[in-house]
Amino acid sequence: MKQFYTVVLDRITEFQGLLESEPYEVGWANEAIFFVRIHAMEKGAVLDGKVQISADGIQWVDEGTQIIGMSTVRSYCVKVTHFGGWLRFVLTGPVAKQCTVTTYLVLKG
Repeated sequence: MKQFYTVVLDRITEFQGLLESEPYEVGWANEAIFFVRIHAMEKGAVLDGKVQISADGIQWVDEGTQIIGMSTVRSYCVKVTHFGGWLRFVLTGPVAKQCTVTTYLVLKG
């Protein structure tokens, strides 16, 4: 029987410029899906997101999977299947534009 787990990494979080999600230990999982729910964003804001992996949860490298051009208040997702022991999601946007998001990590293994 497979294990399944959903965690909220950032809940209704306001930010400008950069948001690095809480890191999560995922070594037991075979696959992961990051969900980004944009609750609000200032006019003209565009967010980009990327998956990062880590061996220790301290030093991070870009995994290569991205969501580019999030400019609408709605939900987005990205799937990842090859990762190490730790995952996080990084959002970047304009420094002068405020955005409010919730990020989720869904794991299955």
